[in-house]
Amino acid sequence: MAASEYIGRNLSEGVRGATINAIASSMPEVFTSFFFLFVLSDASGFSGGIGTTAGSAIFNGMVIPAVSVLAVIGAGMVNRIEVSRKVLLRDGIALLVAEFIFLVLIGGSELHWYHGAILMGVYFVYLAYMLITMKRNQRKNAMNAVATEEDEEDDEDAYEPSGSFFKGLITFDLERIFIGHAKLGGARAWSLLLFSTAAIAGVCYFLVVACEWIGEETYHVPYLGEFEGLGIPVMFVALILASAASSFPDTMISIKDARKGQYDDAISNALGSNIFDVCFALGFPLFVFTLLRGEPIHMPPEIVDLSTELRFLLWLLTILALLIFVVGRYIGRTKAILMLAAYFLFVLYIVGRSADNPISNAIAEFLLDVLHFFSIT
Repeated sequence: MAASEYIGRNLSEGVRGATINAIASSMPEVFTSFFFLFVLSDASGFSGGIGTTAGSAIFNGMVIPAVSVLAVIGAGMVNRIEVSRKVLLRDGIALLVAEFIFLVLIGGSELHWYHGAILMGVYFVYLAYMLITMKRNQRKNAMNAVATEEDEEDDEDAYEPSGSFFKGLITFDLERIFIGHAKLGGARAWSLLLFSTAAIAGVCYFLVVACEWIGEETYHVPYLGEFEGLGIPVMFVALILASAASSFPDTMISIKDARKGQYDDAISNALGSNIFDVCFALGFPLFVFTLLRGEPIHMPPEIVDLSTELRFLLWLLTILALLIFVVGRYIGRTKAILMLAAYFLFVLYIVGRSADNPISNAIAEFLLDVLHFFSIT
């Protein structure tokens, strides 16, 4: 958070949340999808990546805005927040377009490198649009503010640790290690960002291994023995556990932005992270994996149906979240609770699908019938 905020300090509010913050906080999704694909090395691994990115996108769209709003209301700062309708429509429409491309593109029995390239291209188009359309006077004002108030900003960015460098090593406090009592500058910010990213990568590897074990009937832990798993497809495990775990940085950044009164950044971080997740966090591993193997990923029919059902559900829930956002000028406690309730129902649905619940299965069949009717699958 500290590093990405410093690096993106010259971007206007709303743009910073949708680009720098969204990319930095979405690194767990990239690494988790990457390791799912390269550790499992098959269609099941790619389905784990789909589960992580799609589940994370649903978590971002429902839970993050809700907890950000409840955090500032619970702290007694405000009773409700107002988000720029322009930001909502800009990021919301871009997200719906990206998810529709995701829905149509990743629906066949074979996935090639160019599928990943197209998904990455969609995100780069969005990123270029965000930077180009940032108002010139906003950019100039931001740069002038940095130039004229550099001392004040440096003072605000200075990190004041309450312990030694050695304590930072023991507690893995990266701000204490890389910044200490010094002022946060470009070199320190980039060093902190790169090392934090590497730390996230290591943690995500173990997250993927844990999800793989949980999904199996039985699994072996070195030096500990055999254990019983859930015996369900890894996609379902990733949908709940990996997606929530990888979305934790997004949640923290959005809450921090909301507490600072930067409501546009708090919401645009969640929406921008979703675009990054469904386009780059899945497209990049697919692109690299298929290029290195020299052959496409072959998707069994059951995994195709599961991923298609999930991607369509993601699109529908995104529409629901955007309707909640844009109806009325403010986002308050009622809307926040409504979004949390929607995510809770989604979790119940996924648990029901993994347990072969008749009601959840009937909903899944209905979703697939709708897609077949419109010839999307």
